[in-house]
Amino acid sequence: MSGPGRAEARKAGARRAVLLLPAGLALLLGLNAALMLLELPAPLTAERLPEVHGMLLVLGFAGTLVALERAVALGTRWAYLAPACLGAGGLLLATPADLRAGRLLLVAGTALLLALYARFWRRQPGAALLAQGAGAVAALGAALLWLGGLDVPRLLPWLAAFLVLTIAGERLELARVALLAPRTENTFLAAAGAVLTGAVVTLLWPAAGTVLLGAALLALVGWLTVYDVARRMLRSTGLPRFSAACLLAGYAWLALAGALWLLGGPVADGPRYDAVVHSVFLGFVLSMIMAHAPVILPAVLRRPLPYHRVLAGPAWLLHLSLALRVLVGDLRETEAAWRLGGALNVAAVLLFVVSAAALSVRAGRAEPGAGNRRTGGSRSSGAAPERAGGTAAGSGSARPAPGTPDPAPGAPDPAPSSPGRGPGTVHPEVPR
Repeated sequence: MSGPGRAEARKAGARRAVLLLPAGLALLLGLNAALMLLELPAPLTAERLPEVHGMLLVLGFAGTLVALERAVALGTRWAYLAPACLGAGGLLLATPADLRAGRLLLVAGTALLLALYARFWRRQPGAALLAQGAGAVAALGAALLWLGGLDVPRLLPWLAAFLVLTIAGERLELARVALLAPRTENTFLAAAGAVLTGAVVTLLWPAAGTVLLGAALLALVGWLTVYDVARRMLRSTGLPRFSAACLLAGYAWLALAGALWLLGGPVADGPRYDAVVHSVFLGFVLSMIMAHAPVILPAVLRRPLPYHRVLAGPAWLLHLSLALRVLVGDLRETEAAWRLGGALNVAAVLLFVVSAAALSVRAGRAEPGAGNRRTGGSRSSGAAPERAGGTAAGSGSARPAPGTPDPAPGAPDPAPSSPGRGPGTVHPEVPR
């Protein structure tokens, strides 16, 4: 990319970083609330934080990330209202302002996210987009129900469905590189539909809905384990292997949550509730974020994030500490293990954020193209999102892979609609 083009890309990335900042603050506030819930010393002691802990992290943090990535992919100005509302709503939850204001912004943000998917659907419908749209329906449902006064434990299935279906849809887009048979995609859609149905049914018939949700999650994990490219990439090196390991570990935690729901039925508090919540949102969701961060963040922010094996440290710490917290602390009801595991969970997240930021700053200071050199013995796939020429498969002109929404006509800065899928972006998991 030429000098002026690179400068424009950096300006676009800086504007998007303003929208990403509330997500980062929501993450920090959510981690602070986690320390308070663990009865450990925390920098802030606002009484409201534990009450909004879940919504801060699911809609304020993860929801903003999802909406920002979709807005970048769509390439229209109104699309950025979705991450703006979700980020602002998350931050308002942590202030002394009336909770209703933050809840209304979350409703607006999730409604706009659903509108983004509707726009994508008009361009190019597909199974992957249908699953992600169903996730947005779950997010909007959760926001509306919370606005109506339903407590977070009752909303847990809806919040889980939002992020599980969003991520599963993205994984289907990558799996389609292998030219899946229509029957295989129909099986995926059946499992995804059952996840959303189970979440809805939990409101009317909690026992039946929870069993359905648990079974649907196990079916979805089974599909992902068989058809996702992660199993093949585990034998690779560098970023592909790191991503594959994070993905497979995340699937294992999601399977545990599904099994706990299937066998244990509804749960609203206590150790089993803690086990389900953190298996889904730490073990699965956060592991997915770690797996995709070296690809998504450069594509969205136009800042390099070269893979380095140092990123594996926080990932290992996350899963080992989560095993201590859930398998020993929750399921064996050992309070010391639960508290220590929780504290190490927080440390793992912070360590990943700091490591990623340090790698990005170091790569940004290097000369152009330095992000693609070997760093720490690993090739930095995804470090240069502006790479021109070639599809995700490495040949032909730059264009989205099948099933990926096209960039908006005249959009100045197209980006992928799912991790690494889009013009000028090469995903480490796609065979080249």
